[in-house]
Amino acid sequence: MQTPSFIQDVRQELSKVIIGQHNMINRLLIGLMSNGHMLLEGVPGLAKTLSIKSLAKCLDLRFSRIQFTPDLLPADVTGTKVYNQELNKFDVRKGPIFANFILADEINRAPAKVQSALLEAMQERQVTIGEQTFLLDDPFLVLATQNPIEQEGTYPLPEAELDRFMLKIKIDYPNEMEEQLIIRNQIKAEPLEQILVVTTGEEIRAARKLVRQVVVDEKIEQYIIRIVFATRFPEKNGLGDFKNKISYGASPRASIYLAMAAKANAFMDGRDYVTPDDIKEICKDVLRHRIGLTYEAQADRVTSEDIIDELLQKKVKTP
Repeated sequence: MQTPSFIQDVRQELSKVIIGQHNMINRLLIGLMSNGHMLLEGVPGLAKTLSIKSLAKCLDLRFSRIQFTPDLLPADVTGTKVYNQELNKFDVRKGPIFANFILADEINRAPAKVQSALLEAMQERQVTIGEQTFLLDDPFLVLATQNPIEQEGTYPLPEAELDRFMLKIKIDYPNEMEEQLIIRNQIKAEPLEQILVVTTGEEIRAARKLVRQVVVDEKIEQYIIRIVFATRFPEKNGLGDFKNKISYGASPRASIYLAMAAKANAFMDGRDYVTPDDIKEICKDVLRHRIGLTYEAQADRVTSEDIIDELLQKKVKTP
């Protein structure tokens, strides 16, 4: 299977303005190819917003940004009805959710009732305003950014909403050489002006159909299930030390998303079949926000990534 040329073209365009962060760019493309919403976490200033805006521009898709703040209302996201005095009726005023790429910026700075306004759109890909229901465009992707939860003025995302995100992508600081290049790049020109359009929504939809044709062998399916079940029943899967650290394990949606993301990873690598390495490559991004930690785990500074590392390296047999 040959990877569409636009995949490399998109990488090349993003690399013009995003220095380093190769893992983030790869994960954004995996989410795009597998039609999955993504959550990006990192401290301010790590190019989360710039990455998403640049991706939307080079794909020539409609882009909308929602800045989440403590005073934001659900209607500010989805839209509302406004009374038209001339016609003596209510008109629908659609909100910023009506676009192809939705940047939900600093999503955990808004209260839960506003965060949950995204749920219907993310799950059903439709929005209800009053008594009317509107289908959203295809492609439709929510790319949310959030600051680490320990930062002041942030609200934890509800479990139901977290589960809607296929991937949670963690972004780290650049190294010294990368930061020097960032300085040079930023003072030379406006970043988004450097981005060229390299593909269309039609090409993306066609590529997604090819991704669905990537083969997942029965042994790979069983491997996925063993990984997910190990998070639910740690004591039965050699993770007894973590029994009191896990409050809840990954849902069946995690199994589905592991398979879908692995297929996208294989497709981008030019293969029409999934290998165990594809699963390992994207496992943390799919599972890190789906494993609930107890207070004991938090006190002991045990993270979901520690648990994933343990089960991948030692406890779950690779086919």
